[in-house]
Amino acid sequence: MIPIAKPFIGDEEIEEVIKVLKSGFIAQGPKVAEFEKLFADYIGIPHAIATSSGTTALHIALLCAGISKGDEVITTPFSFAATANSILYVGAKPVFVDIDPKTYNINPEKVEEAVTDKTKAIIPVHLYGQPADMDPIKKTARNHDLKVIEDAAQAHGAVYKGTNAGALGDMGCFSFYPTKNITTSEGGIITTRNADYDHDARALRAHGESERYEHVILGYNFRMTDVSAAIGVAQIKKLENFNEKRIKNAEYLTEKIKDIEGIQPPFIQKDVKHVFHQYTIRVSRNRDKLIEYLNNNGIGTGIHYPRPIYKQKLYEDLGFKANCMEAEKAAAEVISLPVHPRLSPEDLEKIVSTLKKGSKEVLNK
Repeated sequence: MIPIAKPFIGDEEIEEVIKVLKSGFIAQGPKVAEFEKLFADYIGIPHAIATSSGTTALHIALLCAGISKGDEVITTPFSFAATANSILYVGAKPVFVDIDPKTYNINPEKVEEAVTDKTKAIIPVHLYGQPADMDPIKKTARNHDLKVIEDAAQAHGAVYKGTNAGALGDMGCFSFYPTKNITTSEGGIITTRNADYDHDARALRAHGESERYEHVILGYNFRMTDVSAAIGVAQIKKLENFNEKRIKNAEYLTEKIKDIEGIQPPFIQKDVKHVFHQYTIRVSRNRDKLIEYLNNNGIGTGIHYPRPIYKQKLYEDLGFKANCMEAEKAAAEVISLPVHPRLSPEDLEKIVSTLKKGSKEVLNK
């Protein structure tokens, strides 16, 4: 089976972890600080605050932005649930607006239409590794005095009009889960230009401490360990290479499958660098049968995502409703194929040949 994702861990990561284990300093310490500096420099931004996950990064970012009970935060329903869950964590209400059917990212026109007196922030998601259309989103934010928190969990190294994802809003939040473009096993990070956000985030991730045993605000234990950061130190040095392999793999797949009837390859918007956390095609019929065919013939697949967030039981039970027809249509049609940097030329050819055969047998009978 060719897996949908596979972490790329080498000797460098193992050596970094061994150094930390031998040092005896395995909780948050100097290796976390080193990783934060490397990541901030990579994004091109002054501050990076490492956390225990991408979800806790979003949670802290919302707290830093002052989002609380009674506030509304506009976001997309076509994402992993953590995007909206983080809004619930701070007592605010996620307001779901529809997506662009080509990019699957939040539709900026719908964002503008959804602003109310209660709106305090926007969380665009750079889905699959392609940046959301940030210029109109930022314009809406300026016009209504809103904060913009990028969910860049899938967008390490993605670029929008010359600026890295994570440097486009007030804060950016990344995940380092094992399936991401780089990993720390588990972990996340917040990026920002704002020194106050940096200060507050560091306190919030460590029980609200201003210094050892001095607790000035209600905080959490959302710290990254030096063991995780050690993996990240080695991984970030490989990120550009990983992304180039993903992009080349995506280019190969698109060139080979673009003429298959019934299959729509990914769309790349102008002036962006798409880093292909996922390579997601779209089929207008018999999606589940095609997935079954691919899986039975050794090709791993994923559905990202099988239903809009507001159709998850948690959100239905909370009374959430939305009119996001493009998100619902996409949820019924998308299939993610392997694109990770560990794919061999033989793997890529097998994906293409199997997809072609499957389309004839399942889609185009």
